[in-house]
Formats: sequence, structure tokens, C-alpha cells
Amino acid sequence: MTNPDPSEADTLWAVADEMANAARDAILPHFRTMGLNADNKLAGGFDPVTVADRASETAMREVLARLRPDDGILGEEYGSIEGTSGLTWVLDPIDGTRSFISGTPTWTVLIALSNDTGPILGMIDQPYVGERFMGGLGKADWHGPHLSGALKAKGTTKLSDATLFTTFPEIGTDAERAAFQRVARDVKLTRYGCDCYAYALLAIGQIDLVIEAGLNAYDIQAPIAVIEAAGGVVTDWQGNSAHLGGRTLAAATPELHAAALERLNAA
Repeated sequence: MTNPDPSEADTLWAVADEMANAARDAILPHFRTMGLNADNKLAGGFDPVTVADRASETAMREVLARLRPDDGILGEEYGSIEGTSGLTWVLDPIDGTRSFISGTPTWTVLIALSNDTGPILGMIDQPYVGERFMGGLGKADWHGPHLSGALKAKGTTKLSDATLFTTFPEIGTDAERAAFQRVARDVKLTRYGCDCYAYALLAIGQIDLVIEAGLNAYDIQAPIAVIEAAGGVVTDWQGNSAHLGGRTLAAATPELHAAALERLNAA
């Protein structure tokens, strides 16, 4: 297991900030523009990618090539580069491209730094709104143009008091959808379609649960670090590590996590 020296934390956060700033500059000229084309990466479905996705990841990789050439990279659009430092930057240049091409500001840039056990630093950045959420290596805070503060998940312990988010109403397979609905029937409020921004809302105490399926490592590693820094819990649907993706359950408290986990597996 490779952990950076604590004295490196400020340097690593400065690298993450520089990548997020570079991604913002690459993305924003394309947001809400007429005639933005999206290529489809999924045969038989719709998984869009745009020039903004590619420009964002390219800009972040250029920062890493200059500042952290020994680190590995895992990115959604351009794959993996093996490093020699034992650390890997995990990048989603636009999480929520469907939202991006629809003009809704719930898409985000995701940046994580991981070792072989999972993420140790995570950032969720929303360029259009100007909000940045940061957790790990001694940091647990967020800032935006209107409000800023510490990351702190809510203290909700009962499903009946909880607000639940997921991106797609048709979450996963039939069995996964049935499991999700067992939780949804017991919560106070269920909402859809917020992409990764929902994880940021959990980390600042606005909502209580996020349940999803079919994720990749680059979709979830930054949210794991941010939510854990806020005092929350993120696992897969069996209570194990979720940093490789798949089915994920994020909860504000261990008690709420246990209650949701029981309902997911109650078939």
C-alpha cells in the first residue's frame, strides 16, 4: 500500500485544483452552445461523449504530465497509464454527459487520487455553478459563489426520515430495480437524475442516501473520498469496498447505511 507523506498533502491538493481549473476552462466554452454534437459510445443504447469530455480529460492529463509524471492515470476517455509512484489519478472529465448535452448544471468533473486500497483524495467540481467539494488528506470542505463550509453529512439514522437519490429511475437490471424499490418504499422522499452532484449534496448534509448500479471506478472514487471525509459511508450492495465500481450505496450514517443494506438484500 502506498500512502503519500503527510507533508505532500498541500502539493497534491494544489495539483487537483490545477486540474479542475484546467477542466473548467476546457469545458465551459461548450456548455449550452447550439449545435454541440455527441457521439454515442454504446451500441444498442446511448452513452454520449462530446468534444468537451475529451478536451477536459486532455487538459487534466497535460497538468499531470507536467506536475506528477510518475503517477498513474485512469480516465474515462483515454484509458490507463501505469505509473511508478504507487499512486493513480482517477478522472471522469464530465460525469453526467447526458445532463451536459441537455443544459442542466448537475454534471461534474471528478478527480480522485488512489492507492491500491482505494481513493485517498477526492474532488467533485461543478464548473458552471462554480462549486468545488473536497475530501481526504486532511481536507473536508467545499466552496462556491454563494456559500462555503465544512463537509458534514446529516445525522439521519432511519429510512423513514431519509431522502434518497439515484440517477436513472430504471436503475440496472430488473433485480437491481426491485432492490432499489424496496428501499425507496421506506424513505421519506425519492428523487432522480442528479448524476454525481447527488453525492456532493450528501456530503454537505442536504440528502441522506444515494443508490446506484453499473458504475465504473472513475464514477465513484472521488465521491467515496468526499463522502467519507464528511462522515458518511460508501460501500457496494454487500457492504464491501465500492472503489472499483458496480453497485454502490452511499449513506449519511452507519445506522442508515445498515438499514438500506438490509432492504437491498431482503429478497
